Amino acid sequence: MTLTFADNALLPLLLGDHDRHLVRLEQGLGVRLSCRGNRVAITGDAGRVDAAQTALTTLYRRLEHGEPIAASDVETAIRMSETDDPRLPLSDVPAIRTRRGAVGPRSAGQAAYMDALARCEMVFGVGPAGTGKTYLAVAQAVAMLQTGRVERIVLSRPAVEAGERLGFLPGDLKEKVDPYLRPLYDALHDMMPGEQVVRRMGTGEIEVAPLAFMRGRTLAHAFVILDEAQNTTPVQMKMFLTRMGEGTRMVVTGDLTQIDLPSGTRSGLREALDTLDRVAGIAVCWFDKRDVVRHPLVARIVDAYDQRDAAQKDALRSRAAVSEGTGS
Repeated sequence: MTLTFADNALLPLLLGDHDRHLVRLEQGLGVRLSCRGNRVAITGDAGRVDAAQTALTTLYRRLEHGEPIAASDVETAIRMSETDDPRLPLSDVPAIRTRRGAVGPRSAGQAAYMDALARCEMVFGVGPAGTGKTYLAVAQAVAMLQTGRVERIVLSRPAVEAGERLGFLPGDLKEKVDPYLRPLYDALHDMMPGEQVVRRMGTGEIEVAPLAFMRGRTLAHAFVILDEAQNTTPVQMKMFLTRMGEGTRMVVTGDLTQIDLPSGTRSGLREALDTLDRVAGIAVCWFDKRDVVRHPLVARIVDAYDQRDAAQKDALRSRAAVSEGTGS
């Protein structure tokens, strides 16, 4: 297939310095790309060629709209061009708009998640690190706060992995808790100017607090996010979910492969997913390695751990079968 691009001035931006964007598209999509004049020829399997066409067209459209192309945009185009992902919405991909700009999905899983954030009052986002679960939830919270759809944002995490035992840490309560809440602060500062974050925290419009601080409260007209929820106990999770008041949105994020609770303690996130399955008004979005949007190496690391875990499970099943066969 050969694509023709009308604006020769945009073509160098599409190709990247020393054709680096073109090279990455070749590597990521398994095709051969060659440029001559204002045309790009695509060679490869039919499905791969179609994916490359989609990626190139998407990137070129960004340039036509005056938006620059970075390496992360090329990675996004590679992921989003994969048409065999059933989570990819058929409608236009949604975007979250804050005063710092639009935040768009960078994978099919993110697109489905953002759609759920816009529609549902309670959303669970479950999957590995680097998939944007917390970042997109904070973006949606900021967008709703800035447009007046909620009156405040409440961000929470289990303060420490195993039971929120803070007493042995040095400093006052804020100094004890802040290191565990830092990822939430970082996401906030990406969405709005620092002085606005400080001001809104001072007025109570934004609250960042450990999970223990939620007990006994009713949270109304708020956007509430519980991060690292795999490290809650069932009692803590139930306590959190029942804080929901009128006009409130809740998002619960976590990674079931990184549970740090004491041995024998069931994860509150896992129990909630089992208990609330098919409850009307609750959306559950599952992420996997295809949705990792950090450095490409992160996706390969996640995949390597998944393969190791699968191999260990197969080995355990094989040993169990052998034991049954020998009667031992």
